Amino acid sequence: MSTHMGNIVIDNEVIAQYAGSVAVECFGIVGMAGVNVKDGLVRLLKMESITRGISVALNNNKLILDFHVIVAYGVSILAVADNLIDSVKYKVEEFTGIEIEKINIYVDGVRVID
Repeated sequence: MSTHMGNIVIDNEVIAQYAGSVAVECFGIVGMAGVNVKDGLVRLLKMESITRGISVALNNNKLILDFHVIVAYGVSILAVADNLIDSVKYKVEEFTGIEIEKINIYVDGVRVID
């Protein structure tokens, strides 16, 4: 972004970290998923590596976010996805000042919560 004082550059990792922290606060989201392409295994990522479950791309000055999530067993995936999209869109746009073009959600697993 260009301002009258100079340029502002926000690293994709910063956006991914913030979007991930917003996502795990959403009802029904257990956490981000890490997929091992070689083995095809999906595992729950710890908070310090949460950004590996999120990819951020910039297209025509608009963000495209991909989330790989693990949802809680017994919840409506549609309701969880709608909640995630609404929360992330509002909070990330407010945080960065960049419009979000698209949010893709990939449900990679289901976990029973104790």
